[in-house]
Amino acid sequence: MAYKFLSDDWFAEVKKIREEAGDIEIPQQMADLVLNLTLTGGPDGDKDICLKGSDFEQGHDSSATTTITIPYDMAKKLFLENDKAVGMQAFMTGQLKIKGDMSKMMALQSVNPSADQEKMREKILGITE
Repeated sequence: MAYKFLSDDWFAEVKKIREEAGDIEIPQQMADLVLNLTLTGGPDGDKDICLKGSDFEQGHDSSATTTITIPYDMAKKLFLENDKAVGMQAFMTGQLKIKGDMSKMMALQSVNPSADQEKMREKILGITE
């Protein structure tokens, strides 16, 4: 069954996938990463989420020092399809906005997912519409 990206059901299924994965290898650059994301123009309006390590959570985290605003469709390509060119395109065209510590986003741009993360991303992509 497929779930709409960032819907409550999608978050519930992603949580199950993450729990089933257990202790996965996470690159050091991501281990302590906390980024707030505001995704604009989605089918249900704007969404606030947080990227903690390699996990997505609903809402913003007050400890994050960086907030990235990006269109919903570009975020889906960037985070689920791992299309890093979309992130650069969004930044260069002014569609991606960064508030706070820009080095946090730069760390994310340069990291390659571990094999464990890649398997999990594939599973998440498989349940996402």
